[in-house]
Amino acid sequence: MHSIEENLRTIRERVSEAARRAGRARDSVTLIAVSKKQPEEALRAAFAAGCGDFGENYAQELQHKAAALAGLDVRLHHIGQLQTNKVRALVGKVALFHAVDREELLRELDKRARAAGVRAAVLLQVNVAREAQKGGCPPEELPKLVAIAHACEGLEVRGLMTMPPPVDDPEEARPWFRELRRLQSALGDARMCELSMGMSHDFEVAIEEGATMVRIGQAIFGERPHGLHAMP
Repeated sequence: MHSIEENLRTIRERVSEAARRAGRARDSVTLIAVSKKQPEEALRAAFAAGCGDFGENYAQELQHKAAALAGLDVRLHHIGQLQTNKVRALVGKVALFHAVDREELLRELDKRARAAGVRAAVLLQVNVAREAQKGGCPPEELPKLVAIAHACEGLEVRGLMTMPPPVDDPEEARPWFRELRRLQSALGDARMCELSMGMSHDFEVAIEEGATMVRIGQAIFGERPHGLHAMP
């Protein structure tokens, strides 16, 4: 079994090679270690190996880890679907909200950020494949959501995020990544430069198609520990 340090070294090499194929610099891609359901010790091991960005899906688990890792130079990303009643507890602890997909959530984030005297950084999630079971706004509704987001004084809108359908061959995900980049280009908004797309099985294809952030969990941490359940 490889260590977290060894896994990170391998992933960084693959990220660098994918960026090179795309004619991009290695530092144009942020590696986010998806640490949901992983114990604090695993995050500390990844941090010791040079990883500073971690992705969490669950509000209470993120709060717990933010407290446990206080004092370390880490950035916690909320990458899962977010309920409006969880926003207040997370504003100020989250470096970037990746899955913002509706006006109601934008308004709540804006309200809580202004109350806390901060600006909340967000990505707008697009359901490029129009999967009924997944979050994300339909592509045709994106311009309206962008306009609402930019009108919120408490928000900083940095780009787009997507999660394509599961595929056996990473190449099958390429059209979905390409579509997100097309949508970004169509907006013509220099403020929205980030594209969060690609996970353990397809991140190289995502980078080739323009990803600036990749969300990788199992390839770094291995299988999640048995018996360790997410907090509500």
